[in-house]
Formats: sequence, C-alpha cells, structure tokens
Amino acid sequence: MSNQPFKDSVHPGGPQVIPGRIQCAFYDFGGEGVAYHDTDPENHGSGELNPANGSYLNEFRMEEGVDTSYTKGNGVDDSPFNLVEPELGQLYVGWTEPGEWVKYTVDVDQTGLYQVSLLYTSNRGGEISISDNDKDATGPIFIQSTFRGEDPIPWRQWHHWNKLNGIAKIYLEKGIHVLTLHTISEGNLNYATLDFEFLGGK
Repeated sequence: MSNQPFKDSVHPGGPQVIPGRIQCAFYDFGGEGVAYHDTDPENHGSGELNPANGSYLNEFRMEEGVDTSYTKGNGVDDSPFNLVEPELGQLYVGWTEPGEWVKYTVDVDQTGLYQVSLLYTSNRGGEISISDNDKDATGPIFIQSTFRGEDPIPWRQWHHWNKLNGIAKIYLEKGIHVLTLHTISEGNLNYATLDFEFLGGK
C-alpha cells in the first residue's frame, strides 16, 4: 500500500503545493508505517481531548493514530504568552514523541532552493528533520522551546505559539515529492504549518 494525498469533504485534496503552506494535519493517507508512524494507535486529540460531538474539528481524523487537535480561544491558544498569534481553528499535529514521523505528498511548482518556516509550540525544545523521497534533506534542526516561566497555568506550556523563519533550506526539483517530517528528540512539539518560500532557481 502506498501513501496518497489527504482529502475530505471540506478540503478537496490533491498534493499540497510548494511554494506555499503545508498544513501539517493534512498528512497523507496510508496508515501506520506507510503515511505515518505514531507510538500508539489512539488519536489523543480528536475524539478524546476534543469530545466526539459531530463537529468537523473535534472529530478530525479521529480514527487514525496521528494525534491532531486545533487552536482554541478563551485563553487556551490566544494567551498573552504567545510569541505569534495563530488563527483560531488551526489544525495541528501534537503529542509528538521521538521517532514519530508523518508524510506529505507535495507538488513542487518550480525547481530551486526553498526556505522553510515552522508554526509550532514546544514546551521543552527538541530536534526535527525533513526528508525528501525518504532521503534526509536537512539533518537535525534545533527547535527552541516556547516555555514561559511566567505563565501561571502549567498545561498552557503546550500552547505557546511561535513561528521560526528559515529553519532550513531545501533544494527541490519541479514535480511530485513525498516529504517526511520527523520528530528526533524531546517530543511534545505541536506542528501547525510548514511554509516553503522560493529563494531562486539553479
């Protein structure tokens, strides 16, 4: 079985396009060991933290092993301790552990060098990497912690949003690729979006 681009009734699907924004929760179809690797089969966001109530966001991909959730108001993801403000209702991949990974089928519109930026949270820092067609493209990328000691609410350390611009540069040929986002160390990172900005051709 091969991985296939994500689509559903809300999002018509097809490969996500580069240059542009990759939605981390729109990882490929294919299941455990093919489109993703997760340390346990339960989605700890959709259908668990977010009760199964018939709503699109609460039940997003809840039968799959990747843990997904979305940004909420009332001081959860819109607190004064954010470094950047995410849109509310932004889906993300969370509960990450070292060794986990997710795949994205993408359509690269232009051959050349791309700068990668990440919208994320991290209560302890860590390392990630990105591979292109199963070949390492970045090496380990250090992700700085978003821990804020002045926040009086302990659980909100998982919800301090930041955007790191230029975490990596990747050369991509025009055409279809499968990119893989790896969690290397520490875990407990939430991944919302990866932006790919075109820097120039050959």
